[in-house]
Amino acid sequence: MRIPRFASGNNRSAAELQIHRNSLIVTATDTHRLLVPVDDSVTLRNTVAYVVEQATTADHPVDVHFVDVASTRAVDPDAPEELGAASALLDRIEAWVSEDTGGDAPEGFTFVTDVIGADRYLFSPGDYADAILGYAAEHDIDRIVLDPEYNPGGAAPMLRPLEVELARDDIDIEEAPVERRAEGTVVARATSLPKYLAVFGASYLFYMLLSAWKPLDFATGFLTATLVAVLLAPVAFSEQPAIRRLVTQLLRAAVYVPYLVKEIAVANLQIAYVVLHPDLPIDPKVVELRAAVWGDAAVTTLANSITLTPGTLTVSVSDRAFAIHSLTAGSREDLFDGGLERAVRFVFYGREAAAIATPRERGDDGGRDDG
Repeated sequence: MRIPRFASGNNRSAAELQIHRNSLIVTATDTHRLLVPVDDSVTLRNTVAYVVEQATTADHPVDVHFVDVASTRAVDPDAPEELGAASALLDRIEAWVSEDTGGDAPEGFTFVTDVIGADRYLFSPGDYADAILGYAAEHDIDRIVLDPEYNPGGAAPMLRPLEVELARDDIDIEEAPVERRAEGTVVARATSLPKYLAVFGASYLFYMLLSAWKPLDFATGFLTATLVAVLLAPVAFSEQPAIRRLVTQLLRAAVYVPYLVKEIAVANLQIAYVVLHPDLPIDPKVVELRAAVWGDAAVTTLANSITLTPGTLTVSVSDRAFAIHSLTAGSREDLFDGGLERAVRFVFYGREAAAIATPRERGDDGGRDDG
């Protein structure tokens, strides 16, 4: 998906601006091209202002590419909403550029906005770096300017930073020298109504599942869930939750739970057979699964589901790589057949995501014949 925007100082048409932009690139051999990956952050406005100032005061033509790296595929159910938000962010950037240039871009300065990465699943900083570096190579980018608060996909602190992943290429990388947000901003952003409602609802439901559903239980559950929401809502989510999406995921989870119980029951029978067999036919191995899931909730759900299923145990998770201890060859075959992974994708991403190829078909089974 490509959303082009071009700066101008008059009322020329988009086609004329495209011709003007192309003529600059062709005739000016010393055109410098900057790539600025963007995401909604408190320092993005200052980063845009810094890049525009550097570009408009340079003594050579500068072509700036503002790109939003999509966190969803175009075919996903949530894609219209997320790609629409990306388009709205790029519209804001276009308005900021117009504001910073006084509505009249100087000669030799052009910019374009684009959404990239919607044709693939992006999981880790390494995946985002691949998308960014691929775009940079395609458009002959000279330098990448990073917003200091740019954190695509909400990467966990344990993962390698994006700057390290981008350093795999020879391209110049610069962090915009703008002031970072204060710590108090995080607290202010965390205290949103959707977070309180999500934490309260989950806590209240969990409390009632463990209660006898007496009148007193409803009252104490309400008080307990309120206290949990007040204490944990500020730190419960890395992003603002969408209530409608959470409700949809809960409904899908109602389908997933019976499936998981069935898988646990079948695995119990298989392990019981192994334990009772005179030859004790076990073949313990630690294998790696590169799962096609992303996001803290989905990764945690899959890891715990694997552990709950007898015969397999999630040892560690790093990036998309799950280190799993498997007791038998059969448990490995079931693991790489991708049943649990597909079910978890259905819960969090919908029916279309469940149709992704299995780990064995994708080659994410380490090339092992037994899984």
